[in-house]
Amino acid sequence: MQSMRVVHYLNQFFGQIGAEDKAGTEPLVKAGPVGPGVLFQELLGPEARIAATVICGDNYFAEHIEEATEKVLAMIADNGPDLVLAGPAFNAGRYGMACGAICAAVVDRLGIPAVTGMFPENPGVESFRKTVYIVETRGTIAGMRDAAVKMGRLALKLAKGQPMGPPEEEGYLPRGIRQNYFARETGASRAVAMLLRKLKGETFSTEYPMPVFDRVAPAPPVERMNGITLALITSGGIVPRGNPDRVESSSATRYGKYDISSFQRLSAESHETVHGGYDPTCANEDPNRVLPLDVVRDLEREGIIGRLYPYYYATVGNGTSVARAGQFARQIAKDLVSDGVKAVIITST
Repeated sequence: MQSMRVVHYLNQFFGQIGAEDKAGTEPLVKAGPVGPGVLFQELLGPEARIAATVICGDNYFAEHIEEATEKVLAMIADNGPDLVLAGPAFNAGRYGMACGAICAAVVDRLGIPAVTGMFPENPGVESFRKTVYIVETRGTIAGMRDAAVKMGRLALKLAKGQPMGPPEEEGYLPRGIRQNYFARETGASRAVAMLLRKLKGETFSTEYPMPVFDRVAPAPPVERMNGITLALITSGGIVPRGNPDRVESSSATRYGKYDISSFQRLSAESHETVHGGYDPTCANEDPNRVLPLDVVRDLEREGIIGRLYPYYYATVGNGTSVARAGQFARQIAKDLVSDGVKAVIITST
């Protein structure tokens, strides 16, 4: 029996091109398995052969999503695969968004099964879980073998046209799809059984999980604005020109803290946006449109606020995971509270 042809998508790091310094690499093709593809080939066995590996830099894909998708899709199609694997991306946000976009395009436009793998908090999960099979992985590369085992098994099953079981059995993240099936017990019996297990303190799994939303209690209102220190924060990517802290344009892993004590307003010569996902023209022409330093200085001069905090914080919201954003918030809030800041204006794009 002829083995299935597989094309594997990787970013610049796992594709052995380089680290962050090579994140701008345009799509390219290498023959056979590369990097983690060697492990995948071992696990796939004689049933499937990785014929080619398509590699693209994380930054290039994030900054040229449509163009990069078209290029990668054409390279995949040229190699005539029966199956496409992407990643796994673990908790790398830019990589996860690329893997999800590629798999979605492969399924939709080429009609070929595609599987990727991500940590549940990767932003690619929420963007593509309903259209792509995403195997749940650990947050780091330490989970590579386990991810490869699950991805390979699921991919072969899809390629063979075999019926797919529920997420908890197959190892993929829930897609929000419900299917009818015949159960051995009625719904009433199953509900009573779950209730009894709950009353006994035993573990049980609901058949209808409810969404979980964070609830943040609003802070009390500021009574006297003219007596407080106000700070500025933006997720719109406004940074000093040259981006000294290398804040990523998508799926940010860092933020910057920048001195504005000597600035009355920002200018195109002093600051720029590094945010991907929106047209930066207006923000680069006048960075105050995203970080309103000019207006807040007016409020300071008019005595409406006590004073402006001499630093501002900036990151990029595009594709940044909730967990990472929460981490930024805790670190920034600790600084601001210790410096006596009583209110913050947070702007986005």
